[in-house]
Amino acid sequence: MKCRAFTLVLVVLLSTIGRAEDKTRPIVPDDYFTLASVTGFAASPDGKWIAYTEARWETADDSRKTNLWVVAIDGKSNPRRLTSDRANDRSPKWAADGKSIFVVGNRKRDKDAKPPFDGSSQIWQIEVTGGFPTAVTNVEGGISAFDYAPKADALFYTTDANATDDDGFTKLRDKFNKVEYGHGKRRISNLYKLHVPTWRSEQLTLGNRYVREFKVTQDGQRIGMITAADDTVIVSEGRSRVEIWTALLGKINLTDESWKASAGSPWPWLENLAWNQSGDQLAFQTIFDAHPAEVIVQSWDSSDSTWKAARARRPDGVHIRGYGSPVKWIDARAVAYLGEKAGHVGVFAYGVRTRDTTGALWDDAVVADFDVLSNSQAISLEASPLGFADLVIRGPETHRITDLNPQVKMWQLPTVKHIFWKAPDGTEIGGVLELPFGHKAGEKLPLVVAIHGGPTTAVHAEQSFDPHNGRMYFSAKGYAVLCPNYRGSTGYGDKYVTDLIGNENDIEVKDILAGIQHLILDGTVDPNRIAVMGWSNGGYLTNCLITLKDPPVKIKAASSGAGILDTVAEWGFNDEPAYPRVFKKGLPWETPEIYKKTSPTYGLGNVTTPTLIHVGGNDERCPPGHSRMLYRALKEYKNVPTELVVYTGEPHGLTKLSNRKAKMEWDLAWFEKYVK
Repeated sequence: MKCRAFTLVLVVLLSTIGRAEDKTRPIVPDDYFTLASVTGFAASPDGKWIAYTEARWETADDSRKTNLWVVAIDGKSNPRRLTSDRANDRSPKWAADGKSIFVVGNRKRDKDAKPPFDGSSQIWQIEVTGGFPTAVTNVEGGISAFDYAPKADALFYTTDANATDDDGFTKLRDKFNKVEYGHGKRRISNLYKLHVPTWRSEQLTLGNRYVREFKVTQDGQRIGMITAADDTVIVSEGRSRVEIWTALLGKINLTDESWKASAGSPWPWLENLAWNQSGDQLAFQTIFDAHPAEVIVQSWDSSDSTWKAARARRPDGVHIRGYGSPVKWIDARAVAYLGEKAGHVGVFAYGVRTRDTTGALWDDAVVADFDVLSNSQAISLEASPLGFADLVIRGPETHRITDLNPQVKMWQLPTVKHIFWKAPDGTEIGGVLELPFGHKAGEKLPLVVAIHGGPTTAVHAEQSFDPHNGRMYFSAKGYAVLCPNYRGSTGYGDKYVTDLIGNENDIEVKDILAGIQHLILDGTVDPNRIAVMGWSNGGYLTNCLITLKDPPVKIKAASSGAGILDTVAEWGFNDEPAYPRVFKKGLPWETPEIYKKTSPTYGLGNVTTPTLIHVGGNDERCPPGHSRMLYRALKEYKNVPTELVVYTGEPHGLTKLSNRKAKMEWDLAWFEKYVK
């Protein structure tokens, strides 16, 4: 029997995002930096208000930061800003009385200031009526994460510390402590409780593990934690675990890990903890490279005082969207999550007691975040092919409560649609096609193939302005933009994902080429004006495409962003070595033929495509050595037009306004010269 909560907003329509005004504003790269976005939100205890954090770019400090806003759920009043000092306020949580909101923020007065005004991350309390935020913590070095238990009126937070592992060389490392060592010291966490009415704090756990994420029950009696031996990615891949601290016992217990025996991969990421209302069931996600993500539910069994694990079922063809996507409870009987299918993202549910899925609660948009407000109402952050993301109340009377980007009403937005084509082996491949504003049927366009990263993710049918992956700023210049969800992508069935294992630089390359040929055959694309680009795995696939011998289509220009070139080096230098290990079916000395086959390195002699290369100088996920190797081969040995752009100090994704702008302008100039 399905839960009553499963009737939650089953038959509702998207609020109108686009309007009928004439579009008179051509889009340029600088327009990207006018866009606002919601980074987090929370509903008030009385269900009448939403607090949310809104991110905006600022030229003065070359970055994007967030401020706190509040808006009425009934949509009858304009949003009201509560902070304006660009302290990057985030993770809003309402106080139990609904009169104030807790956030993490970084406030800095001058270079000699002490906590909480030294720029470190601290918890702040902000009155809904306004006024300057009040510092709740003033921890030296700042906090790393926090949560709030409304029934206990208590805040819980973690801080980071260093631990020294004692072995035969500890004293020698301490003696010569100005050099860097591979191990011996590690980052760990301490967990604290702060009673808000009395401001009394106590330490709950001694730091012997790193807490990557934690979530507190409403009464503060249990804390679910995702922990690992330290904060490194290599340790968290497959070696993290879910633990539960219980106030009654004053100790930590490990949850049931039986689900790992039948998991798709032995190297999952764990994230997105969520307690049910009564605090006896804890849900979380397990996210894998090359395998579909899962939701695991741990339930307390009072008969033997243990936690028991169950795996949430999914509808056929639907994939749970991971990497920061929420898991939420609908009363005590159902878990809701974001599910991907064919370029769209909806909300789905799993009945914990019935152990059955209900299918979609709604799936008519591209949802980035959501929460359940009641059995008849929910809030979502959602976009569509017609517009950018806004906060929408879904229920008997569905309506939008924010209008984050009114300026886009006059923009000449591209047409966005999901399409299918056939791969050489007959598999149906999906992707998103972006066409310039005002494009007329029969008009052949230059093509940019914008390849997403991951690869265990997907591109969705929504309005998206993406400096890393070419969306919107190329269609604004008259290009068709194909975003292929090649094999390995999510939303097209489990086999579609796992087929890529052992077959990189092969089937997904053929999928992409087939998509190009499909657009040539249907008359959309000029076969003599084709470019490819991508970031991360998209950069890797760009490298794969340009190193092909005798490709079926001529690629006139490429933009390789943070791309892998050699897969042995990928295993050896990247911060997540489980990724190549799962895709290459082993370690380099176990499957050397796969590592060689999947490395574009050995096809560098085939490259004739003018190639622009981007990479962050501090990128640990796809280190700059790959990009420098590609540049050396093309510049010094192949005499192919090339340019290497290293963004000093940047990690895997570009964080500075100036660098994102530079990338877009370089991409446009490169393709205008070599394609158009």
